[in-house]
Amino acid sequence: MSSSSPKGVAVITGASAGIGAIYADRLAKRGYDLFLVARNEQRLKASAEHLHATTGVQVTPLAADLNDKVGLARIEKILREDSRITMLVNNAGIGSVASLLQADVDKMQAMIELNITALTRLTYAVAPAFVARGNGTIINISSVVGIAVENLNGVYSASKSYVLSFGHSLQKDLASKGVRIQTVLPGATAAEFWDVAGYAPQKTSDITMRAEDLVDAALNGLDAGELVTIPGLHEAEAWTRWEQDRREMSAKFLNPKPAPRYHIA
Repeated sequence: MSSSSPKGVAVITGASAGIGAIYADRLAKRGYDLFLVARNEQRLKASAEHLHATTGVQVTPLAADLNDKVGLARIEKILREDSRITMLVNNAGIGSVASLLQADVDKMQAMIELNITALTRLTYAVAPAFVARGNGTIINISSVVGIAVENLNGVYSASKSYVLSFGHSLQKDLASKGVRIQTVLPGATAAEFWDVAGYAPQKTSDITMRAEDLVDAALNGLDAGELVTIPGLHEAEAWTRWEQDRREMSAKFLNPKPAPRYHIA
């Protein structure tokens, strides 16, 4: 099937529900053909049929478990080889609200494999193709707990800190080569994430954002050229200050001797 869209194909992971499904709707309406990736094949097919019927774009469901090496490798191959792909939305992820003493370590490992390993491998698969063509967009979904790390499960927060740091590195390596990188940090968002994480009431909290509003804000941030988009942060200058302070402090790390406070002769 050849793409009929001049914008090419957007690949969206975790596309069968929640934030991923809204990205699929919005990008279809923007004229992108779609590859939708998720485990739930029935949901994917229903979504693909609906989006094609309502927008006219070509939508291909790709049922795959990104925690399975075979499924992940299949999506990596598509990202490396299909020259129609112009955008990757790394949205697939799982979370938890359990503390260290309550959480199952095997589930934590599975979280790391999806939130970090799969996201990294998919990015590594598509980035060289984007560089070779001199254009492409990678959107990585992090979380505000990547900064406010004490707010949820520690492994989940750490995985989202990784996504934020990884995005900074990608921007450094790829921006000059025509590849756009955007890291999105949602706050609490009304999605099935909370059912899986073990705290369904969060979906209806008065601090919880609609998934539609989150995605619309993120795409507007992309249009505006933002490298990091935090839809729930109204004081944009707070992020600017925080990032400036981080970069200024980074320049002060390179000293050959320990600081005087450690009393090393």
